[in-house]
Amino acid sequence: MQEIINNPEYWVMLSFLIFCGLLYYMGVPGLMAKGLDDRAERIRHELDEARRLREEAQALLTEYQKKAREAEEEATSIINQARKDAEALEKDTEAKLAETVERRKKLAEEKIARAEAQAISEVRSSAVDAAIAAAEKIVAAKVKDGAGRNLIDTGIKSLGRRLN
Repeated sequence: MQEIINNPEYWVMLSFLIFCGLLYYMGVPGLMAKGLDDRAERIRHELDEARRLREEAQALLTEYQKKAREAEEEATSIINQARKDAEALEKDTEAKLAETVERRKKLAEEKIARAEAQAISEVRSSAVDAAIAAAEKIVAAKVKDGAGRNLIDTGIKSLGRRLN
């Protein structure tokens, strides 16, 4: 027994057993188990929270992808509608341009016809004036003074009515 008392390992073992007994008496293993259980519960709760957040993030991602597709479809629809509107506007503009050109062409033709008629009228008028002057000279040369003048005045008056 002397040997056991002088052996330092014995004292270390005895101290360790007393320490463990004291720890057990104070309830440290229960506290450790409770702390580990609490920590496990906290980790489980954090994992559940992380899982829930991941599901929410996945739902948001799906929603944003859906909105992005809808926005892209709407943009495509707007572009297609704009193209259709531009084509319709182009056709309308071409039709209006053709109509305007046709109207101006008709106006120009009418103007040319009026100018032509006016020129013909002026040529006739000039021809009449020249014929009257020539007839006046011829009649004046062949007819005596008083009778010739009466004849010329009557012819001039009746010529104006006949030509118009």
